[in-house]
Amino acid sequence: MAFRRFLLLLFFFISAAGEPTSDRAALLAFLSQTPHSPRIQWKASASACDWVGVSCDANRTAVVALRLPAAGLIGPIPPGTLGRLSSLRILSLRSNRLSGSPPQDLSNLTVLHSLYLQNNLFSGAFPPAIPKLTRLTRLDLSANNFSSEIPFAVNNLTRLTGLFLQQNRFSGSLPSVGIPGLTSFNVSYNDLNGSIPATLAKFPASDFVGNLQLCGGPLAPCAPFFPSPSPSPIPPPESPTGKSSKNLSTKAIIGIAVAGGVVLLLLLLLLLFCCLSARRKQSQRAKGGTKPVEAAAGPIGRSADVGTTSSSKEDIAAATASQGDKNRLVFVGSGGGYSFDLEDLLRASAEVLGKGSVGTSYKAVLEEGTTVVVKRLKDVAVSKRDFELNIEALGKIEHGNLLAIRAYYYSKDEKLLVFDYLAAGSLSSNLHGSRGSGRTPLDWDNRMRIALAAGRGLAHLHGPARVVHGNIKASNVLLRPDPDAAALSDYGLAPIFGPSGSTVSRAAVGYRAPEVVETRRATFKSDVYSFGVLLLELLTGKAPNQASIAGEEGVDLPRWVQSVVREEWTAEVFDVELMRYANIEEEMVQLLQIAMACVALVPDSRPDMAEVVRMMEDIAGGRLGTSEGDDGLRASSDEPSKPASGGRSPRVASTP
Repeated sequence: MAFRRFLLLLFFFISAAGEPTSDRAALLAFLSQTPHSPRIQWKASASACDWVGVSCDANRTAVVALRLPAAGLIGPIPPGTLGRLSSLRILSLRSNRLSGSPPQDLSNLTVLHSLYLQNNLFSGAFPPAIPKLTRLTRLDLSANNFSSEIPFAVNNLTRLTGLFLQQNRFSGSLPSVGIPGLTSFNVSYNDLNGSIPATLAKFPASDFVGNLQLCGGPLAPCAPFFPSPSPSPIPPPESPTGKSSKNLSTKAIIGIAVAGGVVLLLLLLLLLFCCLSARRKQSQRAKGGTKPVEAAAGPIGRSADVGTTSSSKEDIAAATASQGDKNRLVFVGSGGGYSFDLEDLLRASAEVLGKGSVGTSYKAVLEEGTTVVVKRLKDVAVSKRDFELNIEALGKIEHGNLLAIRAYYYSKDEKLLVFDYLAAGSLSSNLHGSRGSGRTPLDWDNRMRIALAAGRGLAHLHGPARVVHGNIKASNVLLRPDPDAAALSDYGLAPIFGPSGSTVSRAAVGYRAPEVVETRRATFKSDVYSFGVLLLELLTGKAPNQASIAGEEGVDLPRWVQSVVREEWTAEVFDVELMRYANIEEEMVQLLQIAMACVALVPDSRPDMAEVVRMMEDIAGGRLGTSEGDDGLRASSDEPSKPASGGRSPRVASTP
């Protein structure tokens, strides 16, 4: 009997030693005070180490990781709960609806090295508890509503390798962050101002865009400030006798006054002559004379795509042809019904909309009120004849979901393209803009309509037009008030930039098909891959060229989605902003299947664009309407010289 009691006591002590009792109580307190989705069911009868999202150390005596992404967590983090997990090393609460400010007692997590709070509704100042977590190596607070300044105290995090603060409302100047091991950094789409510190200038411009008043480093240089020099004292002239001019005679003073009056009279006569001459020239212009190129600057506004802000009219005025150059603005296709000339265009007020891989885009408002977009191309490497042939061929392509080229200008030093101006901005700015209060997120119906519109435009390029787009990305999907009329831009421009190698450099990072890097040549199938990445972007709300996805540096969007689906956490991939809409999960999963088929690593495994559009229309089931003028679309192969695929069924991934 005594031996049996001893065994029971021994079993009790062994069981107690293998269960993180205090951590278990803290987790239960957190879950009981935080609304959550039904999939989190921590059974009191089971060990805490076996609960969903909980990981323990080898001895099962302490919780070392808590991962609850997209778990439907709502409201503030209750104080006195997670702050009690003293052995916690990884905390991931991303893609929920947590709000308020993270509690101060998180500073008790002294061994924490990874903290992921992105894609929530946190607000207030930079959490004061975080700079005390000196062992942090990865910190992601992106896509929240944090405001105020970024504190200099982030330099206390001396082990940090990744810091992600984009898509918040941080303001003020950037602190000089001098952490030696920091390799990933992003503060884009905030309200920061001032110059970028030298310690952060090594990071690319994409890490800083979307801050209206930020300058220096990889962005445009800050406007120089030169204080007016103080006037140097001029000694009074001396008389020939060495005496001061204070002793000038009365005759000398009168002579100086008379001379000054004569000079003033001559200046007034010259000014009057200039005014009369200018008025005469203006009258001649009104009668059809030559129009001068004036430097005018329009209002400064937030960039629609990359957040660049400038109103330098001199940039467009520099496009004026040389004295002997008789080139002119040439309208192509229907020309959009415009009737202005080059000098009208150069005299328009200008605003920089964005600086992309093919050139800089300007919003130009002409004197009569017409607004167009002028794209100033860079690095054009073909002759004038080849340039004209390519642009005139593209100008003949007319489709409701393609942004047509209206006109072009070619000179030795300047090449311009003219497009319609779409005030609604790009898909990129509407999808990834600040998620603060006042922003209207894209709902599921609008995202599906935009996807269909872009797909129909691309299918028309691959079908009747037989043109490879070569540069598909969210910033090249431009929106109209009617989402069904969204339009693809910048298509078919790769040939004017010379050898095929330039295509690789201009294709957006994150959207680029794997084979393009090797073959240095875009094809219909590589366009399908890029479109699949675009669909994943709409589904996940994540930019494909984001520096860090799920806290794993170097993992691109398609591979990250595949890894999540493989672990049967399909709901985790979807944008948290879509979780508020009911009865759409089945459609999202079906579109995810199409997207994964498009991003297959083997080009021949990808469906053709006409098939992709048909599958998307099947998902909509007529609920979102049908396209007009697409009946003649045919399935297109990788090469224009090859026949169509002949109705081959696409390989669609199995249901995640």
